[in-house]
Amino acid sequence: QVQLVESGGGLVQAGGSLRLSCSASARTFISYAMGWFRQAPGKEREFVAAIGSSGRNTNYAHSVKGRFTISRDNAKKSVYLQMNSLKPEDTAVYYCAGDPAGWGNSVSLYEYVYWGQGTQVTVSS
Repeated sequence: QVQLVESGGGLVQAGGSLRLSCSASARTFISYAMGWFRQAPGKEREFVAAIGSSGRNTNYAHSVKGRFTISRDNAKKSVYLQMNSLKPEDTAVYYCAGDPAGWGNSVSLYEYVYWGQGTQVTVSS
C-alpha cells in the first residue's frame, strides 16, 4: 500500500506559477508511473500529466502542454507539477496518482491504483 500526499496548492493570480508536490510513503514508488489529475466543481476528474518510472517518458493534456511540467525525484519519493502561465480555467482540486503497471503515458484515471487526497489550486482573473 502506498500513501500519496499532495502539497503546494493555493491562490494565485492569472499568469502566475505554482509548484505542486506529491510525496509517497513507500519505496515501491520508484517503479510506478505517476500522474496528475484535476477536478473542477461540477466536472469530471481529468488527466493533466503523467511520467514514467525513470522520468524519461512524459505525457500531457493538450490544455496544459507548454505551460505545465511534470518531474520526479525517486530518491525523495516525490513527483512534482510545475504550473506556469496559470489561467482561471486551471482552477481545480489537483490529485496525484500512482500506476504500478504503467509507462507514463496513461490518460485514464482507471489505470491508476493509488490516489492522494488532493490540493486546491485557485487562479483568480
